[in-house]
Amino acid sequence: MENSVEPRWLSRDEREVWLTLVGIMMKLPAALDSQLQQDAGISHFEYMVLAGLSEAPERTRRMSDLAGFTESGLPRLSQVVSRLEKRGWVHRSTDPSDGRITLATLTDEGWAKITQTAPGHVEAVRALVFDPLTKAQSRQLASIGKRIMGAIDPEDRCLRESAPL
Repeated sequence: MENSVEPRWLSRDEREVWLTLVGIMMKLPAALDSQLQQDAGISHFEYMVLAGLSEAPERTRRMSDLAGFTESGLPRLSQVVSRLEKRGWVHRSTDPSDGRITLATLTDEGWAKITQTAPGHVEAVRALVFDPLTKAQSRQLASIGKRIMGAIDPEDRCLRESAPL
């Protein structure tokens, strides 16, 4: 038996908004990745791992917390952290209070990399996201983003803590 309920099709205006949002979701990460690759030789994901560690107490987080922070699974995060370890930017160790937990720590070399890379990244974020907007539009974007994130995942970290750039 077919479902007789008509889908709630998007209006012309809603479709325009949706396609604009999809375009942003596709092109903004690529633009940020390109800037970071060109200027610092790292991906946006690698930057977020380094930045997430740089803002943690003692520059250390549990791998599981870092996975949640970066919105990634542990296998992907583990691969990236392995690459960052080979570069000397991150060190993994066992949590002394619980041997089942792996900690990731930003090294002094990693701290130097993130502090060297952050200004260019922040400038790219500013140019791509904030410069085209008025202050009022920026506040609206924050409010809209929080509402959408709340619908997607009410428990999302971004709603409770500031993420680094």
